Amino acid sequence: MNLLIWLWLGAIVLFGVAEVITEGMVSIWFVAGSLAALLACMAEWSLGGMSELGTQVVVFAVVSAAALVLTRPLVRRFMTRPHIPTNSDRVLGMTAKVTEAVDNEKPSGAVYVDGKTWTARSTDGTVIPTGTQVKIQKIEGVKLLVQYSEKVEVTK
Repeated sequence: MNLLIWLWLGAIVLFGVAEVITEGMVSIWFVAGSLAALLACMAEWSLGGMSELGTQVVVFAVVSAAALVLTRPLVRRFMTRPHIPTNSDRVLGMTAKVTEAVDNEKPSGAVYVDGKTWTARSTDGTVIPTGTQVKIQKIEGVKLLVQYSEKVEVTK
């Protein structure tokens, strides 16, 4: 049996195994290219004055590139999962009312936003008194990190 047949069979297996052990679609296109090159090898096909091996390498490259170009957008759409905001993500950027003085040193502090009371900490360590309006900057675990500003706009 032709040595090149074994070469392309090995390439199919190698790229197939690489595809199975990786999480994303990274080498499936090379499996298609190797399969096309294997078929060109078995048919003993050659382009113009090119050798059979040269033809097989060209077939491998062209089919791999075509498979990548034609299927990558489709694969990307199915592999990319949309970010679905949770209820907690919804409060980011909102304005909250301090219901318990925020003091990172004690540690204490609570804010009321979107119908819920949250534990809060100041982003810059500023002590924020009860009744103050603050802007929610980020969430760490079950705590909101808030920032006091003289010009906080009230949002719902």
